[in-house]
Amino acid sequence: MSGERIGFVGVGVMGEPMCRNLVRRHDGPVTCYDLDPAPLERLAAAGVRVASSLADLADNADLVFLSLPSGREVRAVCLGDGGLIERISAGRTVVDASTAPPALARDLDDAFGRRGIAFCDAPVARTRQAAIEATLSIMVGGDVALVERLRPVLAHVASDVTHCGPVGSGQAVKILNNMILFQNVRAVAEGLAIARRQGVAPETFLEAVGRSSGDSFALRNHGMKAILAEHYPEGAFPVTYAMKDLDYALELAAEADIDAAGADLVKALFDEAVESGLGERYHPVIATLIDREQSN
Repeated sequence: MSGERIGFVGVGVMGEPMCRNLVRRHDGPVTCYDLDPAPLERLAAAGVRVASSLADLADNADLVFLSLPSGREVRAVCLGDGGLIERISAGRTVVDASTAPPALARDLDDAFGRRGIAFCDAPVARTRQAAIEATLSIMVGGDVALVERLRPVLAHVASDVTHCGPVGSGQAVKILNNMILFQNVRAVAEGLAIARRQGVAPETFLEAVGRSSGDSFALRNHGMKAILAEHYPEGAFPVTYAMKDLDYALELAAEADIDAAGADLVKALFDEAVESGLGERYHPVIATLIDREQSN
């Protein structure tokens, strides 16, 4: 894929650093498109060409990445009026790095496939810092040959690339990964709140658990870096985005006739966070609600 032209649609929280790493590491041109001018200006300064429209991007890309907020935007960009389905010619490739329903991935694969366009779902996991450092984890759903062809490009933004199975399986794994993460964040927040009531210093609690069997990615990243520091900025991965992913997981659970009670508990906290005006804050902010509940 040396010299291949890359297009990147959606340069938000994760997309911007991913696009920046692509232009740094890929030996072909990179073009981006977004409705927000701010990241476009920053990326232009880094050497990324800014497309004037979605059509402009499609005309100048052999491989198009998507990094969009939800399945709704993915469907509109791909299949809506003036969407990529009308703009991309046969022989090109679309990679959806957004988090969206597996059923949508299969719909896109069918629609693009009828036009001779390759497609795979490749949602990303880990933090924004991982996106900056190009150490994301990518779960890919798609044809084996296509995934292997894409690996060198995916390695520009990720340290781990896992082929999960056919189209849609990458999305399923990512969605369920986030479901588990959100439950772990809640567990860390509950443990920390109770430890405080027992007179244990929060730093000591997280350090001790981090050296024991309760250790987790959630503890080391969300617990130590967000909850302990009470750092819940806007512009990170907010409660509203987390709710979207959790809703996707609950839909999959319902389809499988699985009672995902733990996910339901997190959903209730997310709902409360939105009602409390915390919806745009970094999602570990739910810890503030748990701590309040423990003190009642």
